Amino acid sequence: MERLSGCTCRQVKITTTGEPDRVGICHCLNCRKHHGAVFYAAAIFTSDAVSIIGDTQHLDGRHFCQTCGSSVFAVSDHEVEIHLGAFDLPNQFIPTYETWVSRRETWLLPIAGAAQYERNRD
Repeated sequence: MERLSGCTCRQVKITTTGEPDRVGICHCLNCRKHHGAVFYAAAIFTSDAVSIIGDTQHLDGRHFCQTCGSSVFAVSDHEVEIHLGAFDLPNQFIPTYETWVSRRETWLLPIAGAAQYERNRD
């Protein structure tokens, strides 16, 4: 199965194939600051399942469009984390874990059925 994602101006286009290795949410301070949001959600794929067209800039492996500034993916080791908000269609993934729940906003409820980690995943 192919899924399309990308930035706001469509200069960066991403195609993923197959299912992600995992889908998660992070509430850590770095993710909150980078995204300007109270949590970060991503589908994590192996790098060979992801095709990226377009130029990005990056800071510490977090890539953003150099034209519109949209934060669209992160790269670490042999994985690519595609931001759930960058996918063209909604409701494609359900997170199976949450990290840094010690920093989760009190008004946010835990994801039903998802593993909860006080800090990083074990």
